[in-house]
Amino acid sequence: MSSIVPLRELLLVLLISATVTFLATGGIRVLAIAFGAVAVPRERDVHVTPVPRMGGVGMYVGLVAAVLFAHQLPALRRGFDYAPDIPAVLVAATLIVLVGIVDDRWGLDALTKFAGQVTAAGVMAVMGLSWYSIYNPFTNSTISLDALQGGLVTVAVTVTLVNAMNFVDGLDGLAAGLGLICAAAVFVFAVGLMNEQGGSVDTYPPALLAAAMAGACLGFLPHNFQPARIFMGDSGSMLIGLVLAAISTSASGRIPLQGFGPRDIVGLLSPLLLVGAVMFIPVLDLVLAIVRRVRAGVSFSTPDKMHLHHRLLQIGHSHRRVVLLIYLWVGVLAFGAVGSSLMDRRLVVLLMAGGLVFALVVTAIPGMRRGEPAGDQQSHG
Repeated sequence: MSSIVPLRELLLVLLISATVTFLATGGIRVLAIAFGAVAVPRERDVHVTPVPRMGGVGMYVGLVAAVLFAHQLPALRRGFDYAPDIPAVLVAATLIVLVGIVDDRWGLDALTKFAGQVTAAGVMAVMGLSWYSIYNPFTNSTISLDALQGGLVTVAVTVTLVNAMNFVDGLDGLAAGLGLICAAAVFVFAVGLMNEQGGSVDTYPPALLAAAMAGACLGFLPHNFQPARIFMGDSGSMLIGLVLAAISTSASGRIPLQGFGPRDIVGLLSPLLLVGAVMFIPVLDLVLAIVRRVRAGVSFSTPDKMHLHHRLLQIGHSHRRVVLLIYLWVGVLAFGAVGSSLMDRRLVVLLMAGGLVFALVVTAIPGMRRGEPAGDQQSHG
């Protein structure tokens, strides 16, 4: 694999992203306080003391620094020369972070924020990072998408994942940890795809971006794990959602049907399964929140304390245990989807079943609170 896949360089990109994010976030914390981007506790929040926001800016700095560093490495530079994906992601990420900064400081209404998300996703699609085809398992064929159709699918997937990450960002370390798990899962998938395709240039962007995103989340976690010293805010949660959508779109658009057997439906569906699996818990939480609020006769964007993490707290799990439980569920689903395309599927099914049973057991047994500090993160959703 080493002769085809520049794994050492990709891991170095991850390390650079994590280091720069860790160092930059300390400075961003000082700037956020001076800028007035501070989360003052509200009735629906879990945290009880004011905490600065805008930590997503530190993650953005780490992500951009890692991408620029990768451009200087001969082993990775070819990923910049022939594919539009990386410039498209950087421009879209800049737009979404700017929207997030405004929201973190002054607050934006749901419609304005949605317009910003659609704009960022649309720019990404226009610049060339878009879905090209979707596999149809019923006819064992591929549905080719024209530019408009591909753009609409790209915007829909991106906005869904952006809002899912935004909704799930409700406890210290939760969104950053989920972003790390999801990016790491897609990284494994992308490296496997890169190896299978003989180092095709189209496979470089998803692997490189996944490494940079995983590093940014890893570097931010020490500042954000309970009790948090800074929140990522919408600038961070929306950035994670957008980059994960971009990575999945980039990887999924590069799956050649001839690389799998015509009866190998799981393999053919692996890109879509991966997109769904890595964000299943956040998207489920988002859908349940919308249904709950519509049934109550209020706006779907009206905040409440009925998210998944709130319910787990209510049944007796501690803050840190709730975060680790959600890590576990998402990790099992994400790496189960990745494994289905890289390993013997019977082994993957067995391991995934065991992981789900273990996750169900530890979730059903509430942990005893041991006087954990209450400096918890707010609920954005």
